[in-house]
Amino acid sequence: MIRIYIISVLGDSLTVLRSPPYVTFQDGQWPISGEKVPDLVALTMGFSIREDLDWPGLAAGSLFQRPRANALIVVRGLDTLDFPKNISSYPLENPVPFTLDSVANTVHTLFADSTPVVLQLAPSEERLYMMGMANTVFEDLPVTLQQIRGRLSQDGSVLTSLPLISLSRNNEADLLFLSEVQVLYDISALLQKHKHLAKDPAPDLYSLELAGLEEIVRRYGTDSPQFADATRILTSALQKFADDVANVYANNAVVEVVTVKTFEAPLTRKSRSILQTTNEGSLYNLAYKYDYDYAVVFNIVLWLMIVLALAVIVISYNLWNMDPGYDSIIYRMTNQKIRLD
Repeated sequence: MIRIYIISVLGDSLTVLRSPPYVTFQDGQWPISGEKVPDLVALTMGFSIREDLDWPGLAAGSLFQRPRANALIVVRGLDTLDFPKNISSYPLENPVPFTLDSVANTVHTLFADSTPVVLQLAPSEERLYMMGMANTVFEDLPVTLQQIRGRLSQDGSVLTSLPLISLSRNNEADLLFLSEVQVLYDISALLQKHKHLAKDPAPDLYSLELAGLEEIVRRYGTDSPQFADATRILTSALQKFADDVANVYANNAVVEVVTVKTFEAPLTRKSRSILQTTNEGSLYNLAYKYDYDYAVVFNIVLWLMIVLALAVIVISYNLWNMDPGYDSIIYRMTNQKIRLD
């Protein structure tokens, strides 16, 4: 059974669009740091993290139910989107760039024998790229700007199905924005067509970073009709994407949106092996104080020592109070032999 978490990152807020009933987000305005978003995703999927997440927005979840998928959408270029008021939303502090590489590595490590879907799209020199172990269903997904331009010219593209109004299909910034919306629609269509992905025992991970709205702001400004139309189209596309993913995974999904107007520092992606365990944050390449199995090993050793200590005490007490004439077969046999002699 597959459960999904969908996460959208919007400007200075984190909004939970969808979540299963066994994953509870508390009502409140508790801020969360941008660098802690990957830890939040890992916890919602039931994975361990290196350091405790001291954030009251996420309640303790079920030990027997885990989401089948997680979709995280990062939207750059504005502070917030106009989502319904009945969903949970939290302020985002310290909006530094982040990735879900650690979560993807955990999925690959724990479910190496399965075929989890790990789809990551983010801006690059080619504007969009796909990395990680994605299911063959997504192999034909257009990811470069040139490929998406070709997709926009085909039947059923967003150019013909969405009311563009002030947006132009001949402008570079508009095309970039519409291409990212097209990717959302294509992923939803592929998931609806291949619902067998939701029956795989391994959880799936979707991480999308959208920068098209940032180009719209840079080109036209926030007071322009193009920005208003783009915001309306993107809000509708995100809600549809969340509904489609939740439907495919039978409501076993969490959908989150984080809106970031601008990142405080540029993000540099480095490719590395999944098995790499080097602590990159340490100047001297020191190991972490605790590993993932620390609590498990500690409890095994502790209770084993307690059981052995109690056993030694009980055995020693019984030996000390034993009557050799009645409790020991050795003394009993010896006693009978002496009497016979």
